[in-house]
Amino acid sequence: MKIQVLGSGCPTCKKLFEQTKEAVAQLKLKAEVEYSTDVSKIIELGIMSSPVLVVDGKPVMVGAPGNTDKIKSLLSGAKADFVDEKPKCSCGGNC
Repeated sequence: MKIQVLGSGCPTCKKLFEQTKEAVAQLKLKAEVEYSTDVSKIIELGIMSSPVLVVDGKPVMVGAPGNTDKIKSLLSGAKADFVDEKPKCSCGGNC
């Protein structure tokens, strides 16, 4: 899992970075959290505000950070989305 915090370097962006690192530690994820102030990365995603929490290339949160629990929830959901590659059908992915 690749986790990035993209921002301008403002205190809000730095807060999201710190909260994200804490969430990763609490979830015991084997992932590094990257912080980038390269605004062109945000623009490439088609987003015009910051900070942005990106998991495996997909933005999962834009704007002011919530709290660590919200970030943990987002990361847990993202982990489930990327770990379970089986099709979602009536057989439960066993077809």
